[in-house]
Amino acid sequence: MSALADPAIVTPPVVIPAYNEAATIRDVVERTLRHASRVIVIDDGSSDHTAACLHGLPIVLLRHDRNQGKAASIYTGAREALRRGASGIVTLDGDGQHDPDDLRKILPAVALRPNAIIVGTRLHARDTIPRHRYLANRFANVWVGWAAGQPISDSQSGFRYYPAAVFETLELRHDRAASFVFESEVLIAAARAGIELGFVPISVRYANPARASHLHPVFDIGRIAAMIVRRLAQIPLDVRGLAAGVRRHVDPHAAGAVARHSRKP
Repeated sequence: MSALADPAIVTPPVVIPAYNEAATIRDVVERTLRHASRVIVIDDGSSDHTAACLHGLPIVLLRHDRNQGKAASIYTGAREALRRGASGIVTLDGDGQHDPDDLRKILPAVALRPNAIIVGTRLHARDTIPRHRYLANRFANVWVGWAAGQPISDSQSGFRYYPAAVFETLELRHDRAASFVFESEVLIAAARAGIELGFVPISVRYANPARASHLHPVFDIGRIAAMIVRRLAQIPLDVRGLAAGVRRHVDPHAAGAVARHSRKP
């Protein structure tokens, strides 16, 4: 059942950053519209026909004159959504890796805790994820969890709900250099600021051959690592935080489960 058919669920705007996603963007947006009445697409300086592919769809299309990165696109979409009165946004990727039908899992969690960040987590499906990606994500989760002071199920998933407070109260870089740093850093900053984090198991899709990842395996991973080191240097040595970072806390068999954590002082 679509979330639109459930009157008890208020659907926030869905923000979809898109950079050279002509091969997938129309299908992603059309499927998103089954579950959300407000969709905002940010064409982040694409050099292909990403924007043209969306002709005729009932969406808000915003365009950057040049590529500014994913973080900047999320902020552009968030500002537009908040300007229109939204109390938060959902983000998902335009490359087809996220299944818009999983909004049926994300949105009920948002309805229960509208002031929390809700992350769609994928690592429960270990056998479906390429081994190198699984191990890299598990490793990142430990360090992001240490810096956040609480367990993190999936620090890299871009399928999320952000309450307005994230954009109104947290000071985070969102320039080109922070493009792939933001999604890890926002979890750390939010947890340290007392914003609750929730995790919902979602589908895992790695079969899309439309394009290679925009993430640079050296520069972007290096920037994420540098950010974590900087964040850890700003707080007292927290062994409990490291222990929390390695703890697993989402039942891989409970597809509808929602793990939630609030950092305790």
